[in-house]
Amino acid sequence: MSKSEAETQGLEYYFDDARAAHIVKFFDKFLCHSKGRFAGKPFTLLPWQRDLLEELFGWCKTADGLRRYRVAYISTAKKSGKSTLMSGIGLYLLLADGESSAEIYSAASDRDQAGIVAREAMNMVRASPQMGRVLEVVESRKTVTHRASASFWKVLSGDSFRAEGLNIHGLLFDELHTQRDRRLWDALRYGGAARDQSLVISTTTAGYDRQSICYEQYQYAKAVLRDWRHDPQFFACIHEMPEGDDWTNPENWPKANPSWRVTIDPKDFEQDFKESLLSSTKENAFRRYRLNQWTQQDTRWLKMDQWGLCNSGPPDSLEGRECWVGLDLATTYDTSAMVAVFPAPDGTFDVLCRFWIPGDNALERERRDGVPYTLWANSPETGLYMTDGNVTDYDVVRRHINDFGKIYNVKQIAIDRWNATQLSIQLQADGFEVVGFSQGVGSMSPPSKMLETLVMSGKIRHAGNLVLSWMAGNVSVKIDANENIRPVKPKPGSPHRIDGIVSLIMAIGSYSSSLKPKPEEPEPGMLIL
Repeated sequence: MSKSEAETQGLEYYFDDARAAHIVKFFDKFLCHSKGRFAGKPFTLLPWQRDLLEELFGWCKTADGLRRYRVAYISTAKKSGKSTLMSGIGLYLLLADGESSAEIYSAASDRDQAGIVAREAMNMVRASPQMGRVLEVVESRKTVTHRASASFWKVLSGDSFRAEGLNIHGLLFDELHTQRDRRLWDALRYGGAARDQSLVISTTTAGYDRQSICYEQYQYAKAVLRDWRHDPQFFACIHEMPEGDDWTNPENWPKANPSWRVTIDPKDFEQDFKESLLSSTKENAFRRYRLNQWTQQDTRWLKMDQWGLCNSGPPDSLEGRECWVGLDLATTYDTSAMVAVFPAPDGTFDVLCRFWIPGDNALERERRDGVPYTLWANSPETGLYMTDGNVTDYDVVRRHINDFGKIYNVKQIAIDRWNATQLSIQLQADGFEVVGFSQGVGSMSPPSKMLETLVMSGKIRHAGNLVLSWMAGNVSVKIDANENIRPVKPKPGSPHRIDGIVSLIMAIGSYSSSLKPKPEEPEPGMLIL
């Protein structure tokens, strides 16, 4: 529809075929099928990318002929070509949008992420002789400059949120879901208010934080897709697995992957799917990154059918064998746990557990927690002991650990020092090597992932311990933006205990640390002057 036809019909917007064709021609002429290579292979516009470009740049405002859309939200599963498309759009805004002194910025949570789109654009410039003659690339500064129009492209990151005063023509916000807060977005969102047709584009895969700026934009985009009149100047493009669809059905997978069979290999995809069936965290990752579905921040972690396959006992006696111990004392009113792991030469691990609870409130705890503590107590299948009184007697815990050390070769005890300073000192005096183990995500994530792998591969034997298995069914994980994980209760204040799994993770972390090579001490020498 032409501008004159839109005016005749009293419409606010019209579709300009020439504008739509202009950006597609820019891609076809300067970026696609170039002699050079970037991103591993020559770039070719896919049908969904071509449609997106025509829609985003072809619609104009009838009143002044300027571009209709001011903000765009583009969301697909990983490896669909979002970043490459953004790189080309950035170069178009820099070079061919008819804007003098254009300022283009790519932004993300950190400088490395923000530099991905810019780096791809630099590769495009190098691969195109025509663009290479008019654009100057300075990779060390992550800038692209078009001196003829006094225009430039720079990279911003999450630590640049005090970036007010920028006169933005194009803002390319990559992986919006990784933003830790909304400060950078808010600082840059209206940076193009003085421009006639500035454009803010955010691209992302689904996240998990439903209090984030990304989820806010996602919900807004969904409202626009339901009814464009919600905001006619907001462009929304979402390729996702719809709620209610069977995510395990391969026929549904292309819905979130518009580049299916081009940049997405179905065989690799199916392999990732098979792995996702073994672990809740891998399922979450698969649904987020491969199917572009928003997930919960924490999720029940271990697949209990897989855990159940690991319920055999040790094939040989563990007496005298080396082991690494995790000790979680919690508070004197809650469950205290000690879990030891015994590595075998074949890469498998055996697990032995000890648990302690105050005896005087055991019946009250049974009613509160919904588990048979009194039935479990003093059973070899649980390793659960009740101490006298209404608080855990740490002298009993100490004595049991010393008895344990007489049977097994305890190499190290990893302990959360909170609430355990005295016992830690006592155990060191008893001859044990005791090390503090942080409960932060940096310390907990690697051994948590290792435990998950051991369970998935059936390389851990927990001998069907009833208490540990109950706790394994309780534990959830919290996942951060970098896919680090740490164990948490299903909800704050939940009676579902996880102390044994926390101790198991600390034991695995202690063992893993023992494998790291120690720095060589310098040999003594003599200096003669």
